Amino acid sequence: MQINRTDLINLQRAVAAKSLSEFIRMAWQQLEIGITYRDGWHIDAMSEHLQAVASGEITRLVINVPPGTMKSSTVCVFFPAWLWGPHGKPNRRFIGASHELTNATRDNRNTRRLVESEWFQERWPITLIKNTDNLFENTSRGFRQSVPVASMTGKRGHVVAWDDPLSPENANSAADRKSVLRILTETLPGRFVNPISSGFILVMQRLHQDDPSGYVLANDLGYEHLMLPMEFEPGRRCRTKIGFVDPRTEEGELLAPDRFPRHVVERDKKVMGQYGTAGQFQQRPAPRDGGLFKRSDFEIIGAAPPGCRWVRGWDVAASVQATSAFTAGVRMGVTPSGEYIIDDVTRGQWSSGAVETTIRNVASQDASQYPGIRGSIPQDPGAGGKAWAIAIVKAAAGFDYHKSPENGDKVTRARPLAAQVEIGNVKLVNGPWVKDFLDEAELFPNGTFKDQVDAASRAFGVLSTSVPFEWFVGGETHQ
Repeated sequence: MQINRTDLINLQRAVAAKSLSEFIRMAWQQLEIGITYRDGWHIDAMSEHLQAVASGEITRLVINVPPGTMKSSTVCVFFPAWLWGPHGKPNRRFIGASHELTNATRDNRNTRRLVESEWFQERWPITLIKNTDNLFENTSRGFRQSVPVASMTGKRGHVVAWDDPLSPENANSAADRKSVLRILTETLPGRFVNPISSGFILVMQRLHQDDPSGYVLANDLGYEHLMLPMEFEPGRRCRTKIGFVDPRTEEGELLAPDRFPRHVVERDKKVMGQYGTAGQFQQRPAPRDGGLFKRSDFEIIGAAPPGCRWVRGWDVAASVQATSAFTAGVRMGVTPSGEYIIDDVTRGQWSSGAVETTIRNVASQDASQYPGIRGSIPQDPGAGGKAWAIAIVKAAAGFDYHKSPENGDKVTRARPLAAQVEIGNVKLVNGPWVKDFLDEAELFPNGTFKDQVDAASRAFGVLSTSVPFEWFVGGETHQ
């Protein structure tokens, strides 16, 4: 049975009234002609929370999602049009702000194009009486306005949305962050039609631990938080008061694999580096040059000085999964004057057999370069951890390799090394491994990986607390 056009339009109106995400699917081609719509559950999640803002169930909402996941279109283009049309509230006043007026105006213009389209007008006829790029109004006294975040004065909205209030460049400026936070706390509260029921939406990728999202969440200001990282982390599963739970189950499971498949994500992670990945992809920014380890505290030198005694510390993982931990071996020496030198890092995601083979090969190479070097292997609790450590030590038979249990968590173990780094007493010999090591160290302990720091902490622990062993000086060993 073929449905007639009038019935089809009425059906679409009824479906769109119940679901913003369905409205987006229907309206997509009105704005993106010839571009295939790539659906995803994350768009449903954002839409459900925006509908909760429209109903008054949520009045303060933070949305943290990676770039390129339709956050701007969903929040600042389709949502205001949905408020006027399917939601049946053409009197609603919507203010959209961004760090640049051009971005806010782009979304304002797209909302206007959608509302003026023949498709929209046939279903929800709305007459515009004032119509500019930055402001358009309708006969019900509703309006849609675009402004830069820095100019949040004048009109008041039923809904105010900040989309990326800071650029990635400005996020690293303390002055720019302070300015945005001042507007957030001092100017924004006066920009609502109804201070009780009007809604504020802050939607952005995380750029700094003290960005606007970080501020409102750290100070418990009553915001609901929809946080969707590119790669799923079970320990940070998002749950909100409207009953939403991140549906992913596997660690590393992608947010939008149709749009961002694995090979694209891995490609972009290499370009962004660990700091950019942690913030923009994973929504957990770590301090840049301000955490447990500061990048600037490491001195890069050309070669290790003579007279060091050496240890290769290991952090061992037996997995070949792309999202699993690495196995890392850090070679560290200490000079007779008490300076610590890291001159090599071996790192990879290997199977258990490959781990044993790699450690034996590295032990052989180390011994040929620094006779008397020791190796230190962690022993995890339990019979399995003990057996695994014993197997590795056996694989390194003929070399001075020992196992020992870990004491405390990774942060506790890293603090003694961090104290030496802070006073400039740890130096890195320039090599291809240095960038990855520094990227991990400056994110520690908030980065995805901690293996290099953990291995360095183990080597440092042996060098700083063990009974003195042989020094290697100019080809000769000395007690």
